[in-house]
Amino acid sequence: MRVAFREVALAVRRAPLLAMLGVVTIGFSLFAFGLFGLVALNIRTALREVEDRVEIRAFLVEGARDTQIDELIQRMQTDPVVADVGYVSPDSALARARAELEEFRDVMGGAFLPGSVELRLKDGQRDPQTVAEVARRLQTSAVVDEVRYGREWVEKLYRIRNIAALVGSVLGGVFALVAVIIIGSTIRMAVLARAREIEIMRLVGATNMFVRLPYLIDGALKGLLGGMLAVALSWGTSIILGQSLMTIQFFNTRQIVLGVAAGGLLGLLGSWVSVGRHLRQVWRD
Repeated sequence: MRVAFREVALAVRRAPLLAMLGVVTIGFSLFAFGLFGLVALNIRTALREVEDRVEIRAFLVEGARDTQIDELIQRMQTDPVVADVGYVSPDSALARARAELEEFRDVMGGAFLPGSVELRLKDGQRDPQTVAEVARRLQTSAVVDEVRYGREWVEKLYRIRNIAALVGSVLGGVFALVAVIIIGSTIRMAVLARAREIEIMRLVGATNMFVRLPYLIDGALKGLLGGMLAVALSWGTSIILGQSLMTIQFFNTRQIVLGVAAGGLLGLLGSWVSVGRHLRQVWRD
């Protein structure tokens, strides 16, 4: 291992521009992947904020007794998919309507609005089937007159979320593959620059792992440095976009660490493929 690190250091000293070019190339390839990750992160955050607004509203029959309403609320609070249950009295409903619809405030002077029970579901429990099932259970109560939850809106939101997840997975895989190819090509330049040394090491009996190890370390280090460069570029881009267009949510610490580690892993994988291909060619020759 010590010999491998020494070989890497010697290679950097011999061709510092080539090493820098490799890091920059890897950094920009991972930067493209990072931009895609930022877009996916902010789309997911936006969908989650919209999803948080999904609620079920059960309008109560006129003359519903307090004991009946309390019984309904207690029953729904024990439901495993329900996160929060609240009661809106007729007076509160009227005050809310006047505040939200100021242009109709005079028209609703003596209007009567029914009381209602409002439910919010837990994260991961807002798919159309679960929402519809909770609405059905609410509708079975004798004090419930009508249940509304915007069925079509919930179904469209769920479809958008599924499509976004599928597209994100496919594009993420494509970007990762492109990054591996670019990293592999970058490492291959270093391998070709030292092709004669590899042939000599093979002639004197060096094992495949002994030959591979310096390039694997070189690829992993370049991947890590390229990942750091990509994070810095992504952060700068998010600052510029945040100041000129909209607020951009950036990666948290855990995601940054995983991103840099992924860069190292991609560098390791690219090196393994490139060196393996060259060694097979040496064996054929």
